Amino acid sequence: MARRIISTIILLHACFCTVVLFAQPPRGPVFVSPEVNADNTVTFRFQSKTAREVLLTTQLEKGRVKMSRDTSGLWSVTLGPVKPDIYPYNFIVDGTSVADPKNSAVFPNEGFQSSLVEITGSTPLVHSVRNVPHGTVSYRYYQSPELGTRPVVIYTPPGYEKDSKTKYPVLYLLHGTTDTEETWTKVGRANIILDNLIAEGKAKPMIIVMPYGRAYPLISKSSGSLRSWENLQAFKMDFLNNLLPFVEQNYRVKADRDSRAIAGFSGGGGETLFLGLNNPELTSWICGFAPGMLKEEFDRNNAGAFKDPSQTNQRLKLFWIGIGTEDMLYPVVSEYIEVLKSKGIKHETLISDGGHTWMNCKRYLATIAEKLFK
Repeated sequence: MARRIISTIILLHACFCTVVLFAQPPRGPVFVSPEVNADNTVTFRFQSKTAREVLLTTQLEKGRVKMSRDTSGLWSVTLGPVKPDIYPYNFIVDGTSVADPKNSAVFPNEGFQSSLVEITGSTPLVHSVRNVPHGTVSYRYYQSPELGTRPVVIYTPPGYEKDSKTKYPVLYLLHGTTDTEETWTKVGRANIILDNLIAEGKAKPMIIVMPYGRAYPLISKSSGSLRSWENLQAFKMDFLNNLLPFVEQNYRVKADRDSRAIAGFSGGGGETLFLGLNNPELTSWICGFAPGMLKEEFDRNNAGAFKDPSQTNQRLKLFWIGIGTEDMLYPVVSEYIEVLKSKGIKHETLISDGGHTWMNCKRYLATIAEKLFK
C-alpha cells in the first residue's frame, strides 16, 4: 500500500513538471545588445519577426540609423569606432520608441524611454569606475507641506561614515527638464566623478544633494521646462523651506553660503541661476551647464544680480557657465554671456564642442568640481 502511494506521488510530480515545462513560453534566439567590440565599435540588436522597420536613434550618430533584419527576425546594426563615453539610445519600431529589452541600464527620464551604452576604451575616463575609495549614494525622502513626500539622492564622500566629527561643504546638483533625481548618478556619474577627483586630490571632499527638480504635483509633469516661472516659484519655496533644512539637520554640512554650491543642467541650470543669483545668502558658487533660458526672461530671472553688479561680484566666489557650440541653447546662452559682460558681472565660461548632452554634463561637472570650495 505504501509503495502504491509513493508511486502515485512520483507519477503526479512527473505530470506536474511536464505541465510546467510545456507551459513555458517559447524561447527566442539568444543574443546580446548592445555589444561593445574590442575595436570600440558597438553592435545593437532587436528581435521582432513582425516589425516592418526598426531604426536606431542614438547620440553616437546624427539622425536615425536603419537596422537590417536576418531570416530569424533579428535586427542589427554596428556603429563606430566610437569615442569612449556613455551614450543614450533607443529603438524606433514601426514608429514607436522603445528602450532596449536586452539592456538593464536605463536612462531615468519622464519624457522618453532610452537605454545606456558605455564604451570604456583603454584609458580610464573621469567617470570610469576605478579602484579608489568610494562614497555612498543614498535614496532619501523629505516632507513638503505643499508637495508631500519628495525624493532626493544624496552622495556622501569616502570616509563620511567613519569620521563622525568632520563637516563638509555641499553641492546642490539639479537635473534637466524631464530627468529625475536619479539621472545625475545613473547617467552623469556624479558620485564616480567625485570619487576619482577626491582620490587624486583634485577636488575637496563634499556632499552632493540631487533633488527632484519639478514641483509636482503642484506643477504637472507635462507643464514644460523646469525654468518656467511657475515651477521656479514653487521649487524655490520647497528648496529653501524644506530641502535645505532637511539636509542641514540630517547631514554634517557647513551651513553657510561659502560652503554651499549650486549647479544644474538645462532646465535645472535655469533653476540654478534663478536660485543662486536672487538669494544672496544661499550660495557663493553658481554653475550653469547649458542653462535653460529665454532672452525675454533675462531681466526678470536675474533681477537680484542685475540690480547691483558690484555687490554680486563681491559675494560670488565662482559664477561659471558651460555650453557646447552645437547646443540648441548656444545662441541664447551666448547672448546672456554678453549681457553679463556689459553689466560687469564677473563669470567664467567653458565653450566646448558637442551639443545638449550628458556627455558634456560630465565634463562640466568634473571641471567645476576642481574649483569648488577652494
